[in-house]
Amino acid sequence: MTGPSLPRLAPGSTIGMLGAGQLGRMTALAAARLGYKTHVFAPDAAGSPAAQVSASATVADWNDLGALERFARSVDVVTLEWENVPVATVEHLRRFTGVHPGPNLLSVAQDRIAEKSFVNGLGIATAPWRPANDAGEVARAAAEIGPRCVLKSTRLGYDGKGQARLDEGSDPAAAWSAIGGGKPGVAGIVEGFVTFACEVSVIVARGADGAMVAYPAVENRHKDGILDVTIAPAQVSAATAAEADRIARRIAEALDLVGVLAVEMFVTPDGAVLVNEMAPRPHNSGHWTMDACATCQFEQLVRAVCGLPLGSVERLADAEMTNLIGDDVDRWPDLLAEPGVRLHLYGKAEARPGRKMGHVNRLLPRR
Repeated sequence: MTGPSLPRLAPGSTIGMLGAGQLGRMTALAAARLGYKTHVFAPDAAGSPAAQVSASATVADWNDLGALERFARSVDVVTLEWENVPVATVEHLRRFTGVHPGPNLLSVAQDRIAEKSFVNGLGIATAPWRPANDAGEVARAAAEIGPRCVLKSTRLGYDGKGQARLDEGSDPAAAWSAIGGGKPGVAGIVEGFVTFACEVSVIVARGADGAMVAYPAVENRHKDGILDVTIAPAQVSAATAAEADRIARRIAEALDLVGVLAVEMFVTPDGAVLVNEMAPRPHNSGHWTMDACATCQFEQLVRAVCGLPLGSVERLADAEMTNLIGDDVDRWPDLLAEPGVRLHLYGKAEARPGRKMGHVNRLLPRR
């Protein structure tokens, strides 16, 4: 479904940003280059990566209706850098200004069961899965789709959090407890373990008028459940890359996306492409676009929500992106001295294990 183009916001307008992390920071920097201001809203906005480079910041709870209204009236459009903003927050903001992506899309992206049901309803394959809301259901689901499975919380899990692996002989009750089972609001999903040749992702940008561009599929390699390296483009067959592109575009169109969507997929040894998960925002696996593409993923988000033409996704070079996790950031002097390295630091004061502190892009000759 497509709709009319958004009103084109002139430079000098203000973009409201829900969430205050590094994705918001890099979006605000891209917005500033095009002449836009950014106003950040988040409970933890004070001193945050995004607030450091934005014109304004509001520190308030997601359910503070008065603060939300004042925020909405101070900006010209609202977007987000974190898909777990409460749907009720977005619905309230829409009473006063445009919000992209909107609540219907977020309600799908926030819940793994809703997400997989939506994707499967489009005729797109995922790993086998079953809902599981207690230890008994975990055991039955594992018996149906096992013997190797992963139990995940349906909401909020990322970078390996809220997950427990199930192998033959594993204790379902222990796995259920490990993801917080039994706590209010915690539900689970058991996913069959996929033997895959590689994991790829495709990032799509889409405007309100249905115009759409997609970056080439990239390969993602993880360490300890966190993205470690992204290789652009993915070293897969042309047919596999085309199928990944088709899937990502199909999902973006069906969700009526206005903004940016990342779709993560498994490529099996026989070349099948299975959707793993999606995020309706800029994505870690798209950071390479900052230095290797004509238009980066963050500028595409700005263009989409401000009613501007989408930019070219031409790849100017091949690239390898490496995350700086925890103490990795202490290598910054050596990285700056390495020829051809583009260093991006997020302004976080404290390095902790598992915390993303920055990334580096290494540009390579096109293959």
